[in-house]
Amino acid sequence: MEKAKKAEVVEDLSGLFANAGSVIVAHYSGLTVAELSVLRSRMRAAGASFKVAKNRLAVRALKGTAIEGIAGLFKGPTGIAYSKDPVAASKVAVAYAKDNAKLVILGGSVGTTALDANGVKALATLPSLDELRGKIVGLLVAPATKIAGIVQAPAGQLARVIGAYSKKEAA
Repeated sequence: MEKAKKAEVVEDLSGLFANAGSVIVAHYSGLTVAELSVLRSRMRAAGASFKVAKNRLAVRALKGTAIEGIAGLFKGPTGIAYSKDPVAASKVAVAYAKDNAKLVILGGSVGTTALDANGVKALATLPSLDELRGKIVGLLVAPATKIAGIVQAPAGQLARVIGAYSKKEAA
């Protein structure tokens, strides 16, 4: 690879590391092209990506970034899973690693925090950003619904009492 192409790859990887919400590093040794294609399609469906890059170029791209601490993970045949959503890449990578033992998760980072393999697995158990938003909206709407029910209850009871008196007088 010529120097200009290497510099371009390093620049692309630097942008990737700077903009990613999470970065997962894994060994992919032994995976076939078809298996990597399945992994990439699952990543795309979740809003994440999987990329294979030369280790030396990835380490160069990490220099000066907030996640420079994960540079030690880049040894051997490594792939990089990344996404803007802090949970998406780890969910797909951990699920795929359970199905296929050839993908071995080494570690990664969320924001500026470096994670080991167990940290990535723990991250994968968290709900996604969209699920969290849905839960928050549900929590915000629930009190309003309860308040509306409480406010309507006395009026409903009053109407039933008046209805009962009117039926009693009519009889």
